[in-house]
Amino acid sequence: MKLETAAFEMAAGLSSQLPGWDLPEVVFSGRSNVGKSSLINRLVNRKALARTSATPGKTATINFYRLDTLRLVDLPGYGYAKVSGGEKRRWQELIEGYFQQERDMRLVLQLLDIRHTPSKDDYQMLDYMVEMGLPFVAVLTKADKLNKTQRAQRLAAFEEELADYEGVTIIPFSAVSGEGVEELRDILRQVTEE
Repeated sequence: MKLETAAFEMAAGLSSQLPGWDLPEVVFSGRSNVGKSSLINRLVNRKALARTSATPGKTATINFYRLDTLRLVDLPGYGYAKVSGGEKRRWQELIEGYFQQERDMRLVLQLLDIRHTPSKDDYQMLDYMVEMGLPFVAVLTKADKLNKTQRAQRLAAFEEELADYEGVTIIPFSAVSGEGVEELRDILRQVTEE
């Protein structure tokens, strides 16, 4: 997996626009503003491959990024209240359309903000992945925003909050410090080689 080959491939706003697959795919899922774009940029060592937005709910498409041996798939963030009902239904159709296609999905990176208990939407997504038999890793974003004591408390809390998801891998991540980057790159290499 050559990180320097990473390039934006396309954005799909409707399930009918989704491309066929020709590479293994790793999917990035999480609430609006949880840091999916920052994680993608840090993983591929680029500042602005995936555009970050100050406005939650801004990414309304599935964005595809192509590497030499892998495709990164960035789903729209969910859970943002200020989006119209029609827009939420379109997002749902788009995301379900993606997951229901025949694709070589190797892994879902489910992003959760380390500072907060997983939301109802987070649990819905986790349950959906279990139901679909999709392997996933819980990536706890914004790890740099907690002090040592708070971090230890939240990591212990996540062990309980995610206890129903047996054997789930939990990786703290910080786009600022780079914590978790190498571990995640190793996981991407492993799933690409499988």
